[in-house]
Amino acid sequence: MSDPSGRSGGAIDRLTALLSKLPGLGKKSAGRILYHILEGDPSYAQLLAQELSLLHQAIRRCSLCGSFTETDPCPICADSDRDRSLICVVERPQDVRIIEDAREFRGIFHVLGGLIAPLDGVGPDKLRIGELLNRVRRDGARELILAFNPTIEGDTTALYLQKLLKDLDVEVSRLASGLPVGGDLEYADKLTLSRSFRHRTKF
Repeated sequence: MSDPSGRSGGAIDRLTALLSKLPGLGKKSAGRILYHILEGDPSYAQLLAQELSLLHQAIRRCSLCGSFTETDPCPICADSDRDRSLICVVERPQDVRIIEDAREFRGIFHVLGGLIAPLDGVGPDKLRIGELLNRVRRDGARELILAFNPTIEGDTTALYLQKLLKDLDVEVSRLASGLPVGGDLEYADKLTLSRSFRHRTKF
């Protein structure tokens, strides 16, 4: 039964607007998700709300690599079996999980927190580049794998890092075949990522 006061419609509109701000969700998709929740068990909505409310308390950034984690350092940085001379540099924390799922890489990661994009006001000073240089020197890295999306911003960031690292004794490479120009790591399948790591090229 509809609420004559309009409060129900107001709540639906507000939640739809909030959901539609999530990546990949338009207003119609957000509405479908909302109605799916409404038609389901109320306990699911309560559990979802509880987990979301505690999200920023439970998850933090790893002080070493910058990825999201429940423990600091994260399990990857804390793993003594990882090859610390091999650092995979990525744009976002979610890229770490995507690459880990491919089970091809056994080094450590470094999350920049974005890519250089002057038009958007993102310069090198806004990224975790200083921390990366410190890790290269401290861990004695022999190779940096730049796992950026093949976009203008990805190329700009890669060129900047290459120039910055030219005086250090470290090889710089990028992921190779399989990743299309303008593509996104998030949508690459595991086989494509595996081939990209195996056939990476010097940069």
